[in-house]
Amino acid sequence: MPLFDTTIRGVKPVKLSDAGGLYLLLTPSGPRLWRMKYRFAGKEKLFALGAYPTVSLKDARDRLDEARKKLAAGYDPGEARKAEKATAKDRAANSFEVIVREWFELTRGTWEAEYASLIMHCLERDMFSSLGARPIAEITAVELLAALRRIEKRGAIDTTHRALQKCGQIFRYAVVTGRTDRDSTADLREALKPALKQHYASIKDPKAVRALMCAIRDYVGGFETKCALLIGILTFVRPGELRKAEWSEFDLDHAEWHIRSR
Repeated sequence: MPLFDTTIRGVKPVKLSDAGGLYLLLTPSGPRLWRMKYRFAGKEKLFALGAYPTVSLKDARDRLDEARKKLAAGYDPGEARKAEKATAKDRAANSFEVIVREWFELTRGTWEAEYASLIMHCLERDMFSSLGARPIAEITAVELLAALRRIEKRGAIDTTHRALQKCGQIFRYAVVTGRTDRDSTADLREALKPALKQHYASIKDPKAVRALMCAIRDYVGGFETKCALLIGILTFVRPGELRKAEWSEFDLDHAEWHIRSR
């Protein structure tokens, strides 16, 4: 098999030596492949430089020069490429997005479906565009703050603090699984605008409480709704705990309600 396709203008034989020689390999199936032949540690080796015409002669020569520089520095270009690919694979496997999705699958079962969907939507919309492809070990507090500032600018202060809280959980998960050394969100606790506290109206006048109880008693809507209103005002449980209550949680003989962790 000839080393060169003489029909390709500008391709001339390059002397093969320990410093590395360029040639074009013709294959029976048709592809024309740029190759570098070199010796390293006494062994003859080949190094792939790409396929013609996707990789032009000029590009092949540039790649040849880079490989020769590695040889001159005492590195095997083939092994150097393997190491670079392994590093790139490791970076992709430990990216922020990959770890977020891994963490989410482990924790989503502890949340209600609606809340879990809200959390993932927030992370996808506000964090992945700038941080998703970055290895989590390389993400700095400055980068995190820049992403959170963009949420702040929308006026979504509560969402900003929620995103910071979840990022903290994600970073701590990455720490314990060996993907990073520290939680970068720890530096940002005083860097965000404080969340606005909302004070909801409450009934303090005993007469008003009586009026509320009478209104519930006289409620003419659904029977289940009326029962829920009465139980809620008598027990002061969260709406979600009341809505998801099961008969197995109630001990009617002892008048007790044992709320399970949800």
